[in-house]
Amino acid sequence: MEDHGGGRTLPPELSRLFADGGAGRALSAGLPPGALVWPDPGYRQRQRVRRPACWLTDEPARPGLWARLRAEHRDSGLWPVLLDDSTQPWSAGQVAPEPVGEIDAYDAGAFVSEVWADWVSAQPHGQLDEIDPYGRHCPGLAPPGRLVEDPDLAADRYADLLVRRGTPLGLVAAGRGADALAVIGWQGALNHNHWTAPLAAVVRSWEDRFGARVVGLGFNTLELSVAAPPVTSRHALHVAAEHWTFCPENIVQGPGTLVEYAETIRGARSWSFWWD
Repeated sequence: MEDHGGGRTLPPELSRLFADGGAGRALSAGLPPGALVWPDPGYRQRQRVRRPACWLTDEPARPGLWARLRAEHRDSGLWPVLLDDSTQPWSAGQVAPEPVGEIDAYDAGAFVSEVWADWVSAQPHGQLDEIDPYGRHCPGLAPPGRLVEDPDLAADRYADLLVRRGTPLGLVAAGRGADALAVIGWQGALNHNHWTAPLAAVVRSWEDRFGARVVGLGFNTLELSVAAPPVTSRHALHVAAEHWTFCPENIVQGPGTLVEYAETIRGARSWSFWWD
């Protein structure tokens, strides 16, 4: 990293990820070869973007790299994300960044309740088996879990599992992992929700309540580490209801019912989501 007498700074290309040029940011961890990813101007955009969406390694990340970069996030302002590039959204610039400020406009509890109510209103009377045992009445947000592991260390461990897939690593200029979803312009849940910001608000809430961390993203997938998972069947069922509003495919095209899905996440140290 460059040093101009006042301490380490960000490499010039990483500085371009920040609106202010990365002033006051520093990164000491060595980086493998990589390049900036710019949104394709021909791809549907919500805003005119004058900055790259992220920086991406040329080759799959090696074990330990995610953890080293995560440990420097406070100084660098760059959140590491393992980016599955098998279906080309990142390298092709098929991303649509959204302002981080828009996340603040959404409340996780309100989003969960709205999705629930909209789905219920669209169903024929009595056809609510999919969301048994709650039915028409959304249970709202689940209580927080109890930490069983340090959230950052849990994320480091999960990242080293995911790199076995041969996944490149991206760096996103985001204050927290949840915000990286909007900053990078991820479109994975487009068929479920038109904008990413409300989903990022839910992930923020999971960071706070369940020690979740954003570790990986794909074309239509999201990987979170979890340090405070629900450990009772009742708590897991409540969390499962949240997951249903966030990603119904996990339940409908998975175990099939909230009760069965709840058992798959009870005590689980990671949550994986995928959308059609």
